[in-house]
Amino acid sequence: MRFPFQNATKESLVAFAMLLPSLIFLTAFTYWPILRSLYFSFHDVMLGSDKIFFLGWENYERVLTDSLFWKSFRNTAFYTLITIPLAIVCALLLAVALDTKIRGVALYRSAFFYPVMIPSVAAGMVWVFLYAPGYGPINGMMDALGLPKLEWLYSSEWALPAIMVMSIWKYSGYFMLILLAALQLVPRDLYEAAKLDGVSTWHQLVHITVPLISPTIYFVVIIGILHSYQIFDYVFVMTQGGPADSTNVLTLYIYQNAFQYQDIGFASTVANMLLVFIGILIALIAATLGRRVHYLGR
Repeated sequence: MRFPFQNATKESLVAFAMLLPSLIFLTAFTYWPILRSLYFSFHDVMLGSDKIFFLGWENYERVLTDSLFWKSFRNTAFYTLITIPLAIVCALLLAVALDTKIRGVALYRSAFFYPVMIPSVAAGMVWVFLYAPGYGPINGMMDALGLPKLEWLYSSEWALPAIMVMSIWKYSGYFMLILLAALQLVPRDLYEAAKLDGVSTWHQLVHITVPLISPTIYFVVIIGILHSYQIFDYVFVMTQGGPADSTNVLTLYIYQNAFQYQDIGFASTVANMLLVFIGILIALIAATLGRRVHYLGR
């Protein structure tokens, strides 16, 4: 005689066995480093040294009074505030434009997605060439149009916007692919009915397309924010935080303290502060934008 709980136990064991590799991976490369970083943030730890001294909240007090930390935080926040909305808008317009049966649409989709496939370091080097003040194609085009040339990556005023343009170019194709997949599920009957009622293309986008794919837009916003607060490779390759720390971001600041100044304790503290900021930001977005998401059947 078999009891019902025996089947449930067997299913639970099978499920746990299938999840175990992922749990081991997450524990080794996510949860354990977070806990280790939290431990280091309360200590004076130098790279390569086995001596650890307890400091209490001293590292956190130092972070809150560090002007370079706040400058890096402002740069990261400004980068996120500008880059992610523009990248999502560009991606949405591209997705809507390519959600048609025009000739060669597969080629266009591949072309706009191609920047995503380029390694970040290689893409950064390409844009360093494009922004080059003497021979760069961008300054060449500006000169041909009669516009003044700019010292893009060597100017405190233009270096961060230049990285933002490059990031929008890199992110848009990735977001476009996700939004394009969501557009495939929107019923075409709604657009046909709207056309019969004389609804313009813009109003169809605002009142039909956006509400129906709002869960996907919400997902893209969250993913975009997480990506933006992890920006490192573009800045490291293109400017290394300069000039005058105008492009220094939190992840680069963590790297500088950990591997250049060899202060693991302070770097761990900054990393924990970054984790807290991201958590608060995601919670605020969930409490505001998340409530405006329309799920089918709800």
